[in-house]
Amino acid sequence: MLYHLLYPLKQVVSGFNIFQYITFRSSGALLTALIISFILGPWVIKKLKDWKFTQTIRTDGPQTHLQKSGTPTMGGLLILLSLVVSTLLWARWDNRFTWLILITTLVLGALGFYDDYLKLTRKNVKGVPPAGKMVVQFLLALGVTTYLFFYPPNTDFTTTINIPYLKDVFLELGFIYLFFSMLLIISASNAVNLTDGLDGLAIGVAMISAVAYLIFSYFAGNAKFAAYLRIIPVRDASELAIYLAAFIGAGLGFLWYNAHPAEVFMGDTGSLFIGGMLGVTALCVKQEVIIVLVGAVFLIEIMSVVIQVYSFRRFGKRVFRMAPLHHHFELKGWAENKVTIRFWIIAIIFCLIALGSLKIR
Repeated sequence: MLYHLLYPLKQVVSGFNIFQYITFRSSGALLTALIISFILGPWVIKKLKDWKFTQTIRTDGPQTHLQKSGTPTMGGLLILLSLVVSTLLWARWDNRFTWLILITTLVLGALGFYDDYLKLTRKNVKGVPPAGKMVVQFLLALGVTTYLFFYPPNTDFTTTINIPYLKDVFLELGFIYLFFSMLLIISASNAVNLTDGLDGLAIGVAMISAVAYLIFSYFAGNAKFAAYLRIIPVRDASELAIYLAAFIGAGLGFLWYNAHPAEVFMGDTGSLFIGGMLGVTALCVKQEVIIVLVGAVFLIEIMSVVIQVYSFRRFGKRVFRMAPLHHHFELKGWAENKVTIRFWIIAIIFCLIALGSLKIR
């Protein structure tokens, strides 16, 4: 909104020309979201307490978590408010990627909110039935992939994926690309949901992943950088950097209250949309495969659950002391903060490896 209001005034005051720059508006979006989070944080936490939206800790989990019972949840509302308001203020409203990512955010955020609401108000520990949740995720993924099929980020690479680290190597998937894209969105959404089990873990890793995709989106949207780095150019993809910067600011603000010992949990209200928006961003900037590295911690977490379930059903044995993986290390005696920070470090390492693909081609 600020772009459309203030940038045209450059004819009167040359200083308003600064609103054309992605870097300036990204910085503004980050700071705005951070400030909104700081201002609204105490109020949101108080309201969640007043409404009795507090977490009930499962007795079959790590015993150290029982003391967290009664902590407000649905803190994803704070992230959503800060993120959406900041994005609308600083992003261009005529950019299709901005609206695609916002729709994804709001749909999955609403699904997560309803899931949390059922769990907390109706004492339904399962919330939205898994089948119902999957239907919503499926329909959203179908809508996003169908739109990107008919209105692709780059018409020369509609169903083609770039193979990282290899120079000018692409793989044409044809109609399989639609199923691949839908699987990417749904898997990413659920992977972040599974990772949200320790104070600061999911939001910290998500912000690190967002930094990586912010860089990818900025370069993909700049024709000169894209040509130099030999990545698929995507016109107007740089505008996604505004959204991602706003998310980082909102995440930092949320982490202020979610750091151990957490004053609030994000709940499914936050975790479902975070993974989905990372998946959609990967599709929009045509960096689909690299999400394996950018979201490596999320992938490891969801795979630990798959391995645990398969091993127990097939052989009657558990590979890990508890899944997802972060609980395994807790039961091995690692302090919660140590698990969280070490997972952050692993996420940073994998994201640096992913960003290395920009030059190693």
